[in-house]
Amino acid sequence: MTDLSNQLKEAAEKAAAAAQEAAEKAVAEATAGLEAAAEAAGIPLDITSTVEAAPAEEAAPAEEAAPAEEAAPAEEAAPAEEAAPAAEKKVLTYAEYAAADLDTEVTIESYVQAHQSWWDNKVTVYLQDPDGAYFVYELKATEEEAAKLVPGQKIRVTGYKSEWSGEVEITDASFELVDGEPYIAEAEDVTALLDDPSLIDHMNKFVAVKDVKIAAQDDGAAFAYKNAEEKTDDLYFRIEDADGHTFDFVVEFYLTGSDTDVYKAVEALKVGDVVDVEGFLYWYNGANLQATSVTVK
Repeated sequence: MTDLSNQLKEAAEKAAAAAQEAAEKAVAEATAGLEAAAEAAGIPLDITSTVEAAPAEEAAPAEEAAPAEEAAPAEEAAPAEEAAPAAEKKVLTYAEYAAADLDTEVTIESYVQAHQSWWDNKVTVYLQDPDGAYFVYELKATEEEAAKLVPGQKIRVTGYKSEWSGEVEITDASFELVDGEPYIAEAEDVTALLDDPSLIDHMNKFVAVKDVKIAAQDDGAAFAYKNAEEKTDDLYFRIEDADGHTFDFVVEFYLTGSDTDVYKAVEALKVGDVVDVEGFLYWYNGANLQATSVTVK
């Protein structure tokens, strides 16, 4: 196999050499023929010369980028005009407040008569002036601000007129102190109006109910605890007017707690006692006076 391979290799090499020799001979003859033809025609021809490629034109140097124009300095913004102070909200009279729709924002000015205990940056306040009275539920106030809400102090309140179980009140409210002579309302006698529809027009005022009897609770007692075990909540009692109509009154714990004279006075009541009562005419599905004093006759 080795001899045969060598023989085939030698044959291939000879064939390649012969082919190359024939090609070179053909090229030489063609070249000679061309030169002879060119000479006969008077055309100089040098087949063996090589044409030097024309040197590529040097690329024109890139134009230097024009220097970027310096950005014009931004004009200094004109100082913003100071925001105009918010227009003062219109302070409503009591009549305008009474006529205002529920769930609308209202601003009123009136005088502190009392307030419930402060907690969680809120305090519930009773306000009154010669024209009417307001119940402001959970007025926003720090403890220091709440301490300034002394009886007689005039304040401006902005919040929303709301209603809950018949009680018309101002909610989600904030306040500011207003200079003015102190005003403390005297108790208005509404005894004759207890069973009259016009009683509601006196809602939230400081009122008096006189010469009424203590009526029994459903269990026969003269009063009832909301929290009988710990006495840390409201105290209820019922009164009867001269016409036999009964009304449920309350000692509001957060206004007058268990250590106050009125709380202790109600704890000492007996069915049939004749009493005078003073307090704020709150409304809870009907008149529900929040008593601040009870005097047995």
